[in-house]
Amino acid sequence: MARNSGVKNGRKEMSARRTKSVLSRCWQIVLLPFWSTSALWAVGTDGTPSNGTNIFSPASTPAKSIADLSIFVLVITGIIFVVVFALLSYSVVKFRMRAIDAGREPAQVYGSTQIELAWTIIPTLIVVVLFLATARVIHAVQDAPEPSDAVEVTVIGHQYWWEFRYPKLGIVTANELHIPVSNPSHPTPTFVQLLSADTDHSFWVPELAGKTDLIPNHPNRMWVDPQRTGVFLGQCAQYCGTQHAKMLLRISVDGPEDFATWVRAQQKPGVEDAGAIAGRGVFERNACMNCHAVGGTPADGRFGPDLTHLMSRTTIAAGAAENTRDNLRLWIQNPSAIKPSSLMPSMKLSDTDLDAVVSYMETLH
Repeated sequence: MARNSGVKNGRKEMSARRTKSVLSRCWQIVLLPFWSTSALWAVGTDGTPSNGTNIFSPASTPAKSIADLSIFVLVITGIIFVVVFALLSYSVVKFRMRAIDAGREPAQVYGSTQIELAWTIIPTLIVVVLFLATARVIHAVQDAPEPSDAVEVTVIGHQYWWEFRYPKLGIVTANELHIPVSNPSHPTPTFVQLLSADTDHSFWVPELAGKTDLIPNHPNRMWVDPQRTGVFLGQCAQYCGTQHAKMLLRISVDGPEDFATWVRAQQKPGVEDAGAIAGRGVFERNACMNCHAVGGTPADGRFGPDLTHLMSRTTIAAGAAENTRDNLRLWIQNPSAIKPSSLMPSMKLSDTDLDAVVSYMETLH
């Protein structure tokens, strides 16, 4: 009797430990999405994004539509998870193996019309609701009409940098896009045509819009209407080669006056600085002008970024480094030091010629 009692107690303890372990793991799974979501919601109290790439801090209509849809889907799937987890927990506790079962198989239930109808009809209705909600957002974002006063930008993806062209304004720049803020009382959206010069890319600025691919010989389009000023960060979201991770971009959303000032400055030709004439000579004698363009000079290359207003940009090498004299010198001297395997060649200039070219670049505001 004592031996049988000990065996029963041992089985009870083993069953209790197993149940506790299962419940503990289930609770960890339940809490994981909430921990992840709380991290994504980390924004400042003034509404300013914590790092410029928060998908739950939308600043334009397309991004807000996508964020609202995401929250709706999370709520629906969260309810499903809670219901399933509750039923699973109940089953684990209610029908766990007990010592009195002596290893016997529990009673089997064969067929239940009500249960089978429930787990067929309810999931079907959920899928239909999610489909309709998603289709509505896709239609609103992709089929939005373009007003006549919209700002038009053509984005061309290169390995590994962005080219931005403003057809109506006659502006060509790179890596840092400037667009006007859109006032709800007088919307000023920016419509973007997306092209690729080489391979697949993906234009993604999380707080302004969803990901949109750039595919060779297949133009795409998107639009944004940012409702607050500031700098929004993004990057290529489609693997496009070894330096895909450093194909970054910055979108500066300017107020109407600031945007107008920026446009006037960008429409001017390159600055003629007599003090930098030696550097310009080095630039034009070497292969630099075969790849890069500088407005108002013979340099009219198209393989690399337009340098007419290089110093008006905050970064170089598509966001890989700050636009400082030292970084600019290193970038010209040895591009691989900043961006390994980039397609910009090292020109092997002498120190004298290198300093002259850097001084010339610094005049291009």
